[in-house]
Amino acid sequence: MSNFFAPPAAKPRLPKDRIPEVYRRMRLKVFLGAFLGYAAYYLVRKNLSLAAPSMIEEGLLDESGVSFAMTGIPVAYAFSKFIMGSLSDRSDARKFLVVGLIIASLAMMSVGFLPLGKSIGANSAILFGFMLVAGWISGMGWPPCGRVMAHWFSQRERSFKMSIWNTSHNVGGGSLAVLALAGVTVFGSLGIEDTWRANFIFPSLVALVFAAVCWWLLRDRPEACGLPPIDEYRQDFTGRQGEKGEELKIPFRRLFVDYVLKNRLLWFIAMANVFVYMVRYGISDWSPTYISKELGQGQDIQKLAFSIFEYAGIPGTIVCGWISSRFFSGRCAPVNVIYMLLVLAGVVLYWQAAPVASALGVSLSMTVYVALGLIGFAVYGPIALIGIQALSFVPKNAAGTAAGFVGLFGYLLGDALLSKILIGHVAASDLGWNATFWFFIGASCLAIAICAVTWRSELAVMRERLREAQSIK
Repeated sequence: MSNFFAPPAAKPRLPKDRIPEVYRRMRLKVFLGAFLGYAAYYLVRKNLSLAAPSMIEEGLLDESGVSFAMTGIPVAYAFSKFIMGSLSDRSDARKFLVVGLIIASLAMMSVGFLPLGKSIGANSAILFGFMLVAGWISGMGWPPCGRVMAHWFSQRERSFKMSIWNTSHNVGGGSLAVLALAGVTVFGSLGIEDTWRANFIFPSLVALVFAAVCWWLLRDRPEACGLPPIDEYRQDFTGRQGEKGEELKIPFRRLFVDYVLKNRLLWFIAMANVFVYMVRYGISDWSPTYISKELGQGQDIQKLAFSIFEYAGIPGTIVCGWISSRFFSGRCAPVNVIYMLLVLAGVVLYWQAAPVASALGVSLSMTVYVALGLIGFAVYGPIALIGIQALSFVPKNAAGTAAGFVGLFGYLLGDALLSKILIGHVAASDLGWNATFWFFIGASCLAIAICAVTWRSELAVMRERLREAQSIK
């Protein structure tokens, strides 16, 4: 199995006159492969969030049960993304991503065939187990994409290109709600009573189709295609370089200790990631349940609001990356601060949607759409840039490990502990949903403060790297 995932060897260099044309074509293909592949992973990630309101209505789960079951994915994903990150640094990105997507799709699809009973505790435990499996396998998605982007796109262009690529999970997350609604409609027309099952089955089938497409599109490294390294091709040496002869294998201990554990800036952005992820998943995962129970809106509004949150992140992330590249030379901290201020404003509007709608004389649903659109537009920018920062602060051959380290904090603490367990239990307690919004506000403020701390340090690091590159040349 280890031989199967081993990265392909470098091929003899293509003739010089062919390199530009082949490079342009291959960069487009691998970008599309990484984009569609990661989007497909999100078709088999948040399915339980969309199925939860119907399952609660049928007495299969309650809020606490949903909270417990949903925790399985971020807990497993947090550790998996970290471990898979290290493995992906020494694996063929193409095989790594596609095999993981196939297994994750089959795991999530199987949830739709579970014979659940009326015991909420038993149902929660069963679903938690399946979410653990799905979450663990989902960890095979981001690291190979990070490897592909680090090898095929240079430092100066990476903020903008990765911001565009990072909208893939918005496309996937938004499409999940659309596919789930389509599946529920089909199940209903066929007379199938348990329409909640369609939330798991239908999107998983689509994800399997995308796995085949990604196999055709993706390639591991330029050198494996007979092309020069991206830094040489683009004449961009501003990123941190790996040591010669270590492109394929670096001992895990050295990767983790030298490039990650001792990296102070990586720790800062990992902590910022905790609070950004708390807001991201706390708002999105609980929006169907909150809109249903607290605001009294139906399934069509729940799923549309979920999609708006995800789709709004597409222009927000692209603009975020453009601002970073155009005005800050690829620096991420300044844009993170600006965007998290917008998140804060959106959270307050979402919280006060009912009184605001009444005061302005507009519909409650429209106010919810605007609030979630603003949060989605703004929160995914920092999500993207924090990942880009992780790649910028380490050599290319440690990209997966750094991404996994930052993701470990985001998913384990921000998602599993804070957005799932904390928010779920607070919402179900006497404190209610209003108290959850104070946590979202606090998390937004902490993320702003931590990102501001890295502002000057990030600039200093990038200038130092540039001086080192110039001295080598």
